[in-house]
Amino acid sequence: MIRVRQIKVKLEENTNEHILKEASRKLKISPSDILSFEIKKQSLDARKKDSIFYIYELEVKTNKEKEILRKNHSSDIVLSFKEEYQYQVTGTKKLLGRPIVVGSGPAGLFAAYLLAEHHYHPLIIERGEDVDSRIQTVEEFWNGGTLNPESNIQFGEGGAGTFSDGKLNTLVKDVSFRGKKVFKTFVSCGAPKEIMYLQKPHIGTDILRTVVKNMREKIIEMGGEFRYQTKLTNLLIQDGKLSGIEVNHQEQIPCECLVLAIGHSARDTFQMLYEKGIQMEAKPFAVGVRIMHPQKMINESQYGKYAELLPPASYKLTYTTKKGRGVYSFCMCPGGYVVNASSEEGYLAINGMSNYARDGENANSALVVTVGPKDFGVSPLSGMFYQRKLEDAAYRLGKGKIPIQLFKDFNQDIKTKLLGEVKPTFQGEYEFSNLNDILPVEVSDALKEAIPVFGTKIQGYDRWDTILSGVESRTSSPVRIVRNEQFLSNIFGIYPCGEGAGYAGGITTAAIDGIKVFEEIAKIYQSEE
Repeated sequence: MIRVRQIKVKLEENTNEHILKEASRKLKISPSDILSFEIKKQSLDARKKDSIFYIYELEVKTNKEKEILRKNHSSDIVLSFKEEYQYQVTGTKKLLGRPIVVGSGPAGLFAAYLLAEHHYHPLIIERGEDVDSRIQTVEEFWNGGTLNPESNIQFGEGGAGTFSDGKLNTLVKDVSFRGKKVFKTFVSCGAPKEIMYLQKPHIGTDILRTVVKNMREKIIEMGGEFRYQTKLTNLLIQDGKLSGIEVNHQEQIPCECLVLAIGHSARDTFQMLYEKGIQMEAKPFAVGVRIMHPQKMINESQYGKYAELLPPASYKLTYTTKKGRGVYSFCMCPGGYVVNASSEEGYLAINGMSNYARDGENANSALVVTVGPKDFGVSPLSGMFYQRKLEDAAYRLGKGKIPIQLFKDFNQDIKTKLLGEVKPTFQGEYEFSNLNDILPVEVSDALKEAIPVFGTKIQGYDRWDTILSGVESRTSSPVRIVRNEQFLSNIFGIYPCGEGAGYAGGITTAAIDGIKVFEEIAKIYQSEE
């Protein structure tokens, strides 16, 4: 098999026939010499709006391998290679009791999946509900019901990513093929096969829910166990080592190996860990708003005359203000919704969500400004309290509903009273507000400076009736739980993991971190084969 890169095919000629033709031209053989091919990577080059290309990397089966390699000395043409994750357990210490995984987001699920796959029989505890019950609880909240602080958009089976766009792209170099392991597992559990090769793969919140349930069933089949509505409330520590945990303030479970995959919003758990002496530190993150535009406008700006021939467009924008603040788009949701993502009573936070089809009327993205210890203090939990302060202001200003404002009114520092042509797409009720009353002045000023600049990159981005909503405060964890090179905290037996612990940013990187934690456990403890 031959691996061939940089196969360019015009958008209007994107068929298997033309892909085959361009591959044979690059390999300097006849199309009939290619017995079959498999797409390994696909990306879109839309830099020139009047000439858009798909770019492919293919694995080609042919009887002309020796001839091809003799004729071609390009780095784009090489012998095929396996992209397979493999890991051998080397631990020798017998584990007293099962390893326990706290949290069933991507980090926790993949730590549990690998532990189960290698016969460790993990116990997964989750403070929220199973995904089906959780969906019902969240939808009731969006429709005016009461917030469940234990099961909501942040907490429950699948983690916060279950109510998102399900984006899987990452900048992490996958030399050990952990990312391939993540994607193959997702596909085996119902994700679209195209995530294996797309440059910007996504699952969508609707399909991701099914994937999460199927992962759970596979973990159970391999010897794992799930307990929902089971919250970590204390750690039992003896001589600097973990000996057990307490759940729901009443039950104690012996444990010497604990994976802490608690997510970025488990503030009560952060507080408990801090009080128990777990070493942690404040880390930078970003806060701001969600910005909403017509998806058609984004498509036309990104793709020009080809807008109707391509899937809904995304974007990524960055800017540094005159005062040195970073402003950037984050978690962009084509054809999606802005959702009430609150997890604490009396505090309001928002997020974005898209289904797989991304067929909603509007695009939305977080538009956020970097903040750090200089803004909120250096004590480990100071960033968390900073988030709460913003969310408290948002809750009060919106009377428990999502505060929204037009960009024109945001610039003029006045409360919005009427909408323009952009029709709002929210999950959860909204309230006309003045977001300047929520955001620190340095954040508001940075957004006001950046949005017109972004309007020079995406036509219409700074249109007067663009809808802003707040507050976007959960971009990443406000703390980092310190771990050593063996991924252990200062208390032996505790493995901080994933986005909540400060070591990931998104579904794929969190899942990869879960795999890395499994590997460190497997270096110490033997499995029960």
